[in-house]
Amino acid sequence: MAEVKHISIDTSDEEALRIIEEDAAVIVDDVIPGTEIDKILEELDPFIKGNLKGADDFTGFKTTRVGALIARSHGCRDLAMHEKINSLASEFLKPHCDNYQLHFTSAIQIGPGESSQILHRDRGVWGGFIPRRIETQLSTVWAINDFTQENGATQVVPGSHKWDKNRQPLQDEIAYAEMKAGSVFIYTGSVLHGGGTNNTNSSRLGVFLHYAPGWLRQEENQYLSCPPEVAKDFSPELRSLIGYSKGGYVLG
Repeated sequence: MAEVKHISIDTSDEEALRIIEEDAAVIVDDVIPGTEIDKILEELDPFIKGNLKGADDFTGFKTTRVGALIARSHGCRDLAMHEKINSLASEFLKPHCDNYQLHFTSAIQIGPGESSQILHRDRGVWGGFIPRRIETQLSTVWAINDFTQENGATQVVPGSHKWDKNRQPLQDEIAYAEMKAGSVFIYTGSVLHGGGTNNTNSSRLGVFLHYAPGWLRQEENQYLSCPPEVAKDFSPELRSLIGYSKGGYVLG
């Protein structure tokens, strides 16, 4: 069966990016401590409890999704600005843009009994899978509790970012992003992936933070979820990351 490679926070950016180029997926183990996880859980809990489940097979009938995380959670702001992630995002995306931005934020809780999500490529939001000349997205999933194959760890098909559009994976080509709480799964917008089946009695919670070139329209409009009266209290670096900056010379 395929596997997702694991690295440590001390692994060089060069090695991490080599794995991402090869597999389009990697896990960085034990990035944040339990105290940070507890903070994020405390901040997100009221929104998770009050939110509706999905309404179709893709969003999941037993899956809860909470957006606007930068406006709602100090802990998620810290994750978005994490030095290692931004160093990798800069190296990965900046060959094709003057700056990059936070494209999407969501806390996704897969409940007991949820079925597997269809495998898909995130770059489809911009019109589908085309020959890979520019990678349009570097994505992260932060494990707020342990991710296991049994509780719905993200399915991913390493190397599928280089496949023909219509090739479908064999079962043994599908890997699972199994990791301990506080670890982060990194993948690209061109790799096949999807939420897993939860066969346990407990929910699996991840914080999804996706990065994209500054010249692309964001999946989550940060100017609405973090309007000026909210964003004015952010650091200049965070404001720039969520899109309060030009996408290039005179762009925006």
